[in-house]
Parts: sequence; C-alpha cells; structure tokens
Amino acid sequence: MQTIQLGKSSLTGSRLAYGCWRIAGSPEAAKVTAETQAAGRKAVIAAFEAGYTLFDLADIYCEGVCEKIFGLALKEVAGMRKRVLIATKCGIRKKGDPNLDSPYRYDFSAEHIVRSCEHSLGRLGVDTIDLYQLHRPDYLGDPVEVAAAFGKLHKSGKVREFGVSNFRPSQLAALQRVCPMPMIASQVEMSLMRLDCLHDGTLDQCLAEQITPMAWSPLAGGRLVDTGPIDLQTADHAHRIHIRETLDLVARERGVTRSVTALAWLLKHPAGVVPIVGSTHPERIRDAVNATEIELTRDEWYRLMEAAHGQRLP
Repeated sequence: MQTIQLGKSSLTGSRLAYGCWRIAGSPEAAKVTAETQAAGRKAVIAAFEAGYTLFDLADIYCEGVCEKIFGLALKEVAGMRKRVLIATKCGIRKKGDPNLDSPYRYDFSAEHIVRSCEHSLGRLGVDTIDLYQLHRPDYLGDPVEVAAAFGKLHKSGKVREFGVSNFRPSQLAALQRVCPMPMIASQVEMSLMRLDCLHDGTLDQCLAEQITPMAWSPLAGGRLVDTGPIDLQTADHAHRIHIRETLDLVARERGVTRSVTALAWLLKHPAGVVPIVGSTHPERIRDAVNATEIELTRDEWYRLMEAAHGQRLP
C-alpha cells in the first residue's frame, strides 16, 4: 500500500483509510453479538494485513462499540498499535444524553470535547489518539473554546493532531484562525455521486492550506458498485445507469473492478484525497488496495467526471 503524509504533520498513513463504522454489525449497541464483534475484528485485521495503516472511527459509531472492537483487534495483533494511526471523532450527542428530554445535537463545548476524548481512549485501550476530529459543525461552537480544548488535549499527550469532518471551508478557516495547531485533515462526503467538494471550495482550501481531504462514502454507500437493477421509478435512474456503464467501460480497459476504478478516480486529485473504505468483507477490503496501483489518465478521469456531472462540462 502506498502512503501519504497527512497535512502539515509528521504523520504518514496508508493511501486508503479503513472506516470502522460498520464493524459492530449494527448501529445499535443492544443488537451487537459475540459473532458480529468477531466479524468486526476479522475485518479490521484483514485491513491491517492488506496494508491499511490509517483507521477511521467515531465515538458515535454503534454508541462506542466500534471503538471497543478496534481496541480488541489492537490487543489481538502483536505490534499493531505501533504501526497504525488511529483517527476518531467527537461532537455528536444522541437524543436522551444525558437527560431523557435532551435532543439529538452537536456539542463543541470544551468540557464535552475533552470528556469524549478520554472516553474514546478508554474504549480503544490506548494512551494517545493520532488524529482527533470534530464530527459535524456545532452551530453554537466557539472556535476559541474549541482551540482551548484542543490545546489541553495536545499538551497532555492525549492527542497528536487534529482535524474536522463535514465542515464548510469557511468554518474550517474560522477555527484555524484561532487554533495554534494546524488542522491536518478535512473529512467530507465525496464520490462520483457527490461532487460538492469540487465546487464549494473544499478541495481548493485543502490544496492551498496543505490539508488532507478524507473521503467518506467514496462508493456512494455501495450504490456505485451495486450490481443489482436500478429502480426505473427513481428520478435519477438514467444518470445512475450512465455512471455505472462509464465505470464499467474504464474498469474493463484497466482490468480492474468497478470499485477500484471509482476509488482511483478520487486518488487522482492533486489534493491527495484519502478514500475511506468501509466494507467489512475481507476480499473487498483487499481488492480496494488495487486502486493505489493505477493512475487514471486525464481522459479517463474526465470521462467519469462528465458521466457524474450528468452532461457535457461547460
């Protein structure tokens, strides 16, 4: 697996990240079984053995269970902790937390950021988180308060580097203006079916400020690689069929799978996009690595871009 430097930091991770949000087998902790936990550990270890060294988590994933499963995988494989980067996130609070009438919300208060980090460290069974990210923008978030919390976590050795997730460029800039440590990563939804980051300034900012963009849902939640029929009653069925057909054309020419082609499209961008692979099937986890071994031509990239855009580029 190829590697990439994360932002302006000294951290170096795999060109693809492994996303752990599915490793519990359910979004609800009460539905997790010994079997699903074992399957989750198997998926994490398969990713590590395939060369993934950057692992993406969040405290909200299955109410913290995903972090626990990842922590168990770390203990199961000797020397794994020293060879991987752990990225996790905070800031989303569930309905009913801490009071029964508490709404679902976002919380960037210094108290919550620090407490969430400490809880994640406990579930993961580690002393330090390599990359700590704010999950979704808090409308009431104060950049000065966030910077103070980050400073406390960094000074105590609990976090090495920081980043954001689902932020607009202006929100990231507002935080960076008062935060002494650089934001090294910006995680956004990005795929051939989600092109916002190409138009809203996200990737421009990443290029200008040397921030690593991390692409969640790089295969559009599986829609790009699904081999089943597309419902012709959906409004965008013709567009989705055209994207699939164009992906298949490039994939056949390259001798790779459709998913590898879709990931390679993201890897081509000069901002250094790190796609987050979320499959729990070991064979798909391993197959995705092939995307790091090919580089699409400009013609191939724009052929796919045009299909994704849905019409000839202006």
